[in-house]
Amino acid sequence: RNLVSREIGTSRKAGQSTASREAEMREAGDMVRSIDTRLSDIEAGLEQRMLLVPNIPHPDVPESGDRVVRVLGQPRQFSFHPLGHVEIGERLGILDFPRATRMAGTGFPLFVGTGARLQRALVQFMLDLHTSGHGYTEMAPPFLCNEAALTGTGQLPRLAGDMYRTVDGLYLVPTAEVPVTNYYRDEIIARKLPVSFASYTPCFRREAGAAGGETRGLLRVHQFDKVELVKFVEPGESYGELEKLTEDAEDVLRRLNLHYRVVELCAGNLSFAASKCYDIEVWSAAGNGWLEVSSCSNYESFQARRAGIRYRRGDGRPEFVHTLNGSGVALARLVVALLENNQQADGSVTLPDALVPYMGCGELKAGN
Repeated sequence: RNLVSREIGTSRKAGQSTASREAEMREAGDMVRSIDTRLSDIEAGLEQRMLLVPNIPHPDVPESGDRVVRVLGQPRQFSFHPLGHVEIGERLGILDFPRATRMAGTGFPLFVGTGARLQRALVQFMLDLHTSGHGYTEMAPPFLCNEAALTGTGQLPRLAGDMYRTVDGLYLVPTAEVPVTNYYRDEIIARKLPVSFASYTPCFRREAGAAGGETRGLLRVHQFDKVELVKFVEPGESYGELEKLTEDAEDVLRRLNLHYRVVELCAGNLSFAASKCYDIEVWSAAGNGWLEVSSCSNYESFQARRAGIRYRRGDGRPEFVHTLNGSGVALARLVVALLENNQQADGSVTLPDALVPYMGCGELKAGN
């Protein structure tokens, strides 16, 4: 087409007819526009398919069978039959599921009195610990995010059915990981790495398809509070930083005197975006089993590529960062563990020393 354009110019200067060549040019232009449209559709389709390709597990991740890395403490031995958290909460008057159901439907908790204060105390305790004790910078992000943000961290398009979408196209955050990771979206980070953030948000998840006994009470809810830890690190440092992040999340449970374990997930149980993940699980006295309260993951450059997050290496060249995140920790099941493992024969619940300054009391009992 470029060659013919030059020929037409030469012919016009020579006084020659260019009608036939101009007709060829129009046909060529139509063909180019048709090919461009087809190419655009193909590229868009390819991009959508690529967004459904998961991250690659780290070579050290077990192919099958989760591996228990460490266990802290022992299950408490009771001299009486321990109650479940629903019965404890209702007896103390701090949990009200029937009224919550009238307000919003099943799967939404309602904390009252010292129950509400316990939620607030746990959030404040964890934020103080991670910022003052572990060196994270606190961030208070929006509780809604757009589609691009969720695509960057890997929730969209795969998990669209598990999220709450508003009429104007925004989504309620499923975790603070989404807004905090997108803090540097489409940027080259100018700060020295690693950069570490701690953030509180409520989290909203539809949990599509969830049913059964494991959904009772606070075990699987549509709304819960969580303090999230997010790190942006150099690629060569990311697995050492994953160990540190996991240790920071564990510190919450140690200070609350809870029996817990750390489990390294096998490749088949990794999340869509993770290369390696540790689950931290607390013991449920009434359920006689483990409850996940944190997942600490290294995504390597998976999220950074989707969100366009880079840093400058020592030679000045831009490179994708590695992103990490972990719950530090999630409150719903943490409250389950605190109520069940610290219940007393008289119906009260003893609080760990770390929470006393935030609660103004050392126990939960009916009427307080």
